[in-house]
Amino acid sequence: MDSTSTENTNRLKPLNELNSEDQLLISMCSLAREKAYVPYSNFKVGAALRCDDGTIFSGCNVENASYGLAICAERTAIVKAVSEGKTKFTTIAIAGLNKNQFVPPCGACRQVLSEFNNPNNDMIVYLYQPEGTNVVMTSVSELLPLDFKFN
Repeated sequence: MDSTSTENTNRLKPLNELNSEDQLLISMCSLAREKAYVPYSNFKVGAALRCDDGTIFSGCNVENASYGLAICAERTAIVKAVSEGKTKFTTIAIAGLNKNQFVPPCGACRQVLSEFNNPNNDMIVYLYQPEGTNVVMTSVSELLPLDFKFN
């Protein structure tokens, strides 16, 4: 997502206009990004996931010499939450930097987020560039409109 594209203009929100809870979430995903283990790509991503009871779990990406075994920040946060018995989420913030672009979740992360998304109360997704002044606000359903559901 290019931070200057017209597609993002309506979704672009000044960080200082977010409520204090969402600003905290942005701060936590940025801090989590600094813990990323990325010796191969040096592409750091952090995530902070808010549960419906207000609990927050953070995660970072962790690479492996066998590339397929790497895990993204979003999935790290979700796995941490689920392992603590939490499965209802309201918001996730993701911090990453790729030149002038915001970093959205990869396809696998979108599907995992969708697994825990309530379409009647769509999970908010904030995309943040570290040290930036704006965020892109979107939702899980917008990022993955035709998600897979097992019947």
